[in-house]
Amino acid sequence: MPYSQGMRLTINGQPRDFASLATLEELMTTLGLKQDRVAIERNGEIVSRDAWSTMPLADGDRLEIVHFVGGGLR
Repeated sequence: MPYSQGMRLTINGQPRDFASLATLEELMTTLGLKQDRVAIERNGEIVSRDAWSTMPLADGDRLEIVHFVGGGLR
């Protein structure tokens, strides 16, 4: 069922409600995530970072956001 006052996205299996988001890039900004440290899958397909600014979001989209963690050698 659509979220009546905006949009509902499922992010990493958790439903989240947003007033309005146009693109994946806007979502990253809203969530405060560094764009160079995540990968995004939208509705089962990986979205290239170059497409985030033009990839529209829609009510009901399912997103998986994977955070990269760097580390050093011991």
